[in-house]
Amino acid sequence: MTPQRRSARSRRVVPAVLGTLSVLSLLSALPAAAQPARPEARPAAPPPRQVTAAEARTDAELRSLRDRPAALRDFFRALPKGGDLHNHLSGAVSTEYLIELAAQDGLCVDTATLTAVVPPCGAGTRPAADARTDPAFRQALIRAWSMQDFPPGRNGHDHFFDTFGKFGEVTWRHRGKLLADVADTAVRDNQFYLETMVTPASDGAKKLAAEVGWDDDLAALHRRLVAGGGLDRLVAEARAEADAGDAEFRDAERCGTPRARPACGLLVRWISQASRGSAPERVFTQLALGMRLAEADPRFVAVNLVQPEDADTALRDYSLQMRMVGYLRTQYPKAHVTLHAGELWPGLVKPEDLKSHIREAVGVARAERVGHGVDLVYEDDWQRTARTMAEREVAVEVPFSSNAQILGVKGADHPFTTYRRYGVPVVLATDDPGVSRIDIAHEYQYAAATYGLRYPELKDLARASLEYGFLPGVSLWQGRPTVAGYRTVPACRAERPGLPARGAACRHLLAQSVKARLEWQQEAAFAAFERAHAR
Repeated sequence: MTPQRRSARSRRVVPAVLGTLSVLSLLSALPAAAQPARPEARPAAPPPRQVTAAEARTDAELRSLRDRPAALRDFFRALPKGGDLHNHLSGAVSTEYLIELAAQDGLCVDTATLTAVVPPCGAGTRPAADARTDPAFRQALIRAWSMQDFPPGRNGHDHFFDTFGKFGEVTWRHRGKLLADVADTAVRDNQFYLETMVTPASDGAKKLAAEVGWDDDLAALHRRLVAGGGLDRLVAEARAEADAGDAEFRDAERCGTPRARPACGLLVRWISQASRGSAPERVFTQLALGMRLAEADPRFVAVNLVQPEDADTALRDYSLQMRMVGYLRTQYPKAHVTLHAGELWPGLVKPEDLKSHIREAVGVARAERVGHGVDLVYEDDWQRTARTMAEREVAVEVPFSSNAQILGVKGADHPFTTYRRYGVPVVLATDDPGVSRIDIAHEYQYAAATYGLRYPELKDLARASLEYGFLPGVSLWQGRPTVAGYRTVPACRAERPGLPARGAACRHLLAQSVKARLEWQQEAAFAAFERAHAR
């Protein structure tokens, strides 16, 4: 299988308090560098968020832990954190586990490039199993397959993306075991939901794309894919892969047995990824497969485009790919769309390449979420894009660590506060936590420390990670909660979220809606967390 994310050619990357407890309140508390660089019509501020007594006490506990690193880490580990909506399965697995899987499969390692290769282990290679007994070899693999010990201040872009090619021979073999490792971490970090990206029926899609060829008439191209059942055969292949992965996961986690691990209860959904660096016919085929699959199998919910957005082919074909997604949305209206867009920065690409990626993802492809969105304020008429995202509730998925490692963007340079000020829904995510050597608790802790977030704001970020997940059913929350606050829908207004529902209308809602039921579960977790941490 082709590695899911590849290195672009080497490029130089330019490195990059307390306010009202409102979801958009942090602007005045941040340094001037965090303010948008261009004049703008400032959005109207929402009413202040009402803080409960339990939230205030928990916030006091959080502030008391500032000088106690171990206790602070425990606080963020225990914080209920909803879901992870931007997660690449192969990049999410711990590097140590990848090395162990390579050893179990009898793989070899090219000693010059530290790339996993198939056996037998000939000249210039050594068994991956040597890492079990050779600490120096093991550490070399960890550094090559992750960002471990990467020198601060250096351009991490190429090293980050190169890792996928180095361990790619390991990851395609064991989707279920990879998921077990990632799910264990999610449950340990008090999460309830995971959307993770994979490439379904990769070889079959490549073959079908080559048979069909390219046609700029997307409707005609789609008809050729569907003709003779070609696309449906790919859907069947992808579902069979998912079945095998599910079985492997259940076996690894001992699901359905008295010794079942907690991750058996984690709700997981797949996002089908397409390789934006591939030929147009292959990208279109992968997108069509993913969207048809999302309508045929509830385990799959959406599509995304992956690989470096700054690579030559990705830049050249970006507008075409947005047009592909926009067309396929007319054919598969039930499939969801989230897109990597704006994972760019001045110095990584030419100025003209910074002008429109987020705008096109939102306007042409009609994405429901945008991943990264880092170059927002460098786009033409970015304020209109931000207002559009707020009005349509197009969430932005923010993985702070990978933004810093790949782009050198962090702190005041990151548009996190700009999105929040405009009322754009923001969800924190991990991206590739195995490669980055972090977890979701780290991302919440970073957000709190860097942007002065208080506990109620962290709580609402966690709520957003379920509210904007591609979960079936209606929400527990009414209106636009990013702007108006998290208020329950009328059916549950007389209830205390998280406690047993008394009214028939609320019970019916929770019985019918997976989303509302999971959000209710999160509220119960918040109540328990606040009881444990209120001073």
